[in-house]
Amino acid sequence: MAAVSAQTVKQLREKTGAGMMDCKKALTASGGDLTKASEWLRQKGIASAEKKVGRTAAEGLVSSYIHTGGRVGVLVEINCETDFVARGEEFQLLARDVAMQIAACPQVEFVSTDHIPEPVKEREKVIEMGRDDLARKPPAIREKIVAGRIGKRLKELALLDQPFIKDTSLSVADRVKQTSGKLGEKVVVRRFARFVLGQGIEVAATDFAAEVAAMGASS
Repeated sequence: MAAVSAQTVKQLREKTGAGMMDCKKALTASGGDLTKASEWLRQKGIASAEKKVGRTAAEGLVSSYIHTGGRVGVLVEINCETDFVARGEEFQLLARDVAMQIAACPQVEFVSTDHIPEPVKEREKVIEMGRDDLARKPPAIREKIVAGRIGKRLKELALLDQPFIKDTSLSVADRVKQTSGKLGEKVVVRRFARFVLGQGIEVAATDFAAEVAAMGASS
């Protein structure tokens, strides 16, 4: 497959308002054809969604999902521009999908990599720099390897970077953009909380053999 030039990516971006990575993905999927790439972006709902980035999304809803058995629960806030859209089936379906996604991804802690605090990024860097397999690498190469590993790790922590559970050819970000494009409004995943039954509770370990011995001694 022919490489996509930066100039072509720029042209598609100016034409559609879509992000650079989305434009590159569209051109790659369309063999470098600008018209087909534009149609690809429209089908995905990306082109129209990107044009709404600067608008304010202050309406929306808080959706919940409780996994079978009641051991995992999720609350997620998703915003849009109008209450009318928030009450619609399409928006509510997105909210349920995102809540289910969070329940299925225990490693996810943040909405996006932009939401990850610097102390967390620094912690990951310290961990990666201390890996045994990098000990004998030259500093420049070590830094490059660590940067790649950190980038991968941060994406693992970010909800929007996860493959969408109902269609792994899409990311969660793509799923949100599709809905934004269909509804004609800016749509934003703002925050979420994941609850796991018993998480954080210290449970005393039981020495079964000692317990049986004690029962025998008292009989």
